[in-house]
Amino acid sequence: MYENANIETIARGVFIREGRLLVCLPKQGGRCYLPGGHIEFGERGREALVREIQEELGVTAEVGRLLAISEDAFDQAGEPHCEINLVYEMTIPILGDEPAAQEDWIAFRWVPCTEMALRKANLLPAHLIKELTHLSLPAELGEWPLPDNA
Repeated sequence: MYENANIETIARGVFIREGRLLVCLPKQGGRCYLPGGHIEFGERGREALVREIQEELGVTAEVGRLLAISEDAFDQAGEPHCEINLVYEMTIPILGDEPAAQEDWIAFRWVPCTEMALRKANLLPAHLIKELTHLSLPAELGEWPLPDNA
């Protein structure tokens, strides 16, 4: 259908601390997304996420279970584009309230993990917002679609 469509596979991390979700955003603004980045050839998703967090924040992340797989198709700069996101639990043991990005085109911030706040922040992919808000609930109340052993 689209001869020049781009399909990217990305590892992203969900890090919630004190009811706030860590998000990444371009400094020019407009939208935000879960931290992470492209999976390189021969690399596993968890490895890519650890590498990307090291490159972008200068710290080592601990990556847990796979929470979701998300597919999105959209236009980017007038071209068809597709992402397959592997979304993992993630913690970063040493990370302050104002995380400093190691790359000059991005920034990181904490957003309250509520549906209203994540929609206002323009979190993409938007279809994950409801699931993310469940993660800030007590464990027995919030569940993701994948089992622990995924």
